[in-house]
Amino acid sequence: MTKVEIRIELKKGVADPEGRNTQKTLESLGFTGISKVSTVKLFEIDMDMPAEQAKGVAEDMCRKLLANPVIQNYKISVS
Repeated sequence: MTKVEIRIELKKGVADPEGRNTQKTLESLGFTGISKVSTVKLFEIDMDMPAEQAKGVAEDMCRKLLANPVIQNYKISVS
């Protein structure tokens, strides 16, 4: 069993309204010292295949469905 973790985040310069709204709300609740809040998607996928093959399959998943390459970067970790 191979565990794959895929982290997807917005590219630099792409607006993150959810992160910005979360920051504003945290500040309105009295939390101070927050310089930035960013949203990140995290997928944990268990695969019944060797690690190297699982990484290749995860790359394909990102290209076909999980990430939008125009506005998002992704990082794949395999364990």
